[in-house]
Amino acid sequence: MLGASGYVGSRLVPELIAAGHEVRCLVRDPGRLGAQRGRVEVVQGDVLAGYAVRTAVAGVDVVYHLVHSLARGDFADADRVAASLVAEAAAEAGVSRIVYLGGLRPDGRDRPSPHLASRAEVGDIFVRCPVPAAVLQAAVITGSGSTSFEMLRYLTERLPVMITPLWVGNRTQPIAIADVLRYLLVCAELPAEVNRSFDIGGPDVLTYLAMMQRYARIVGLPRRLTVSVPLFSPVLSAYWVELITPVSRAVAAPLIESLAHELVCDEDDIRGHVPDPPEGLLDYEQSVRHALSPAAAGGPAFTEERSLRTDASTSQVWRIVESIGGDNGWYTLPLVWELRGWIDQLLGGIGAHRGRRDARRLRAGETLDWWRVEEIDTGRRLLLRAEMKMPGTAWLEMVVEPTGDGRTRYLQRVTFVPAGLAGHVYWWAQRLGHEVVFGLMARGIVGAAENMPPAAPAQQEHRGQQGATSRTRRSGVRGTSLS
Repeated sequence: MLGASGYVGSRLVPELIAAGHEVRCLVRDPGRLGAQRGRVEVVQGDVLAGYAVRTAVAGVDVVYHLVHSLARGDFADADRVAASLVAEAAAEAGVSRIVYLGGLRPDGRDRPSPHLASRAEVGDIFVRCPVPAAVLQAAVITGSGSTSFEMLRYLTERLPVMITPLWVGNRTQPIAIADVLRYLLVCAELPAEVNRSFDIGGPDVLTYLAMMQRYARIVGLPRRLTVSVPLFSPVLSAYWVELITPVSRAVAAPLIESLAHELVCDEDDIRGHVPDPPEGLLDYEQSVRHALSPAAAGGPAFTEERSLRTDASTSQVWRIVESIGGDNGWYTLPLVWELRGWIDQLLGGIGAHRGRRDARRLRAGETLDWWRVEEIDTGRRLLLRAEMKMPGTAWLEMVVEPTGDGRTRYLQRVTFVPAGLAGHVYWWAQRLGHEVVFGLMARGIVGAAENMPPAAPAQQEHRGQQGATSRTRRSGVRGTSLS
C-alpha cells in the first residue's frame, strides 16, 4: 500500500489485516504507522523514488495507491510522476490489480480545478496502464480526520455567523468513510476484465451550506447565520481556514478551489460489482454521528488519560469499576461531585441522583447517576456517556487489563467533543478541576481494589464466564454495526 499513513490508508490497513490479507506499506516515516507498524511489512522510502516503489510492489497481488501530495506547491507534477512509477513497477512485477481513490469529476462543461484535474489525471494513468485498475471517485469523505470534513466541522463550530462565498450553494454528494473502506476492500477482488473508474457517493445530495447547518443541528448548536457575498478568492479563504481550523493554508487553497464545482455522481455502476449492505449506505447524519463517537473522535476532541498499575487482581479492580456510582460513590471529592449535580439541576438537567439499578452489576443502556452505560465488556471495559447539561458530549472510559507480569493496569480516559466556542471555553475552564477530580477517582478506584479481599474461586469462575458471554455479545453488535 502506498499512502498507508494518510487518513484513508491508516484506516484501511487494519481492515485488510482483519480480512486476512498480508500488507506491505511504503512509507517515508515508519513511525507514522503507529500501532500497525508491527502488523505489516514496511518498506521505507518515497513514492517518487523508483527503487523504493519497485521494492514495495514486488510479489504483491494488489496495489492500493492512496497518495496525494496536496501540501506541495507542485502537487500535480509530483502525483503524475508517482502514478507513472507505480503503474510501470506494477506491470513489471505482475500485479493483478491497482486500486486508486480519487475525486469526483465536475460537469464536462466546467474546467476542473488543479486539484480535481490532478486526481483525474492520476486515475487515467492507472486505467491506461497494463494492470487492471479500479479508480474510485469520491467527493467529501465524512469521517473524523478527513480534511474536508474537519474544515466544515471547525468552521461550523467556531463561527456562529459566517460570511460565505457563493460556492456554499453548490451541491455535493458526501460519503461515509466506512462505505469508502468497504468499496476499497471489495475492489481488490474484482475480476480482471474490470478496468475503469467508478463514482461513489452516499445517499444524500446536499449543498455545502446544508451540510454545515445539519452538522450544527446534530451537535446541538443554533442554526448558523450566513451572509453570502459574490466573491470567490481561494487565497483569502485559505488564510481564513488556516486561522480558524487546523488545516494548513497550503492544503486548504486547492481544496477551496474545488468547491467552485458541483460534485455529484454521474453513475452508480459500482453497485453492479459491490452491492449495498442490507441496511444501505450511511446517510450524512449517520456519518456525522459516527465521526463524533469517542472511538472516532478527532479534530476538536479533548482527552485526559490516566494509567495506574497495581498488585490487585483484574477481578478486584473490575469489581470496583462495575460497582461505581449510586450509593457506592465515585471515589473522588463527594462535595464537588454533589455540587456539579446541583448545578446541572439548576440548568434544567438531570442532576447526579438517578442512582443505579443494581449495586454490583451494570448493563448497556441503563442509567448511572448522570451517566449512561454506552458499552460494557464485563471484566475489561466500561464506557459511560455523560447526560448532564454541557456544551458538548463527554465520555468516561475505564479499562482493566493484565500487564503480563502478574499485575493489573487500570486505564481511565475522559473524552470531550465540544459544541461550538462555548464547548472550548467550558473545557479549559474545567481543566484544573478535572485534573483533581478524575485524578483522585483513578487513585481511589485502585486503592479500593487493593484493600478488597479477592473473590472466592467459584465467584471468580462465575464472573469469568459471565464476562466471556458479554464479550461475545458485544462482538456480535459491533459486527452488525460495521457491516
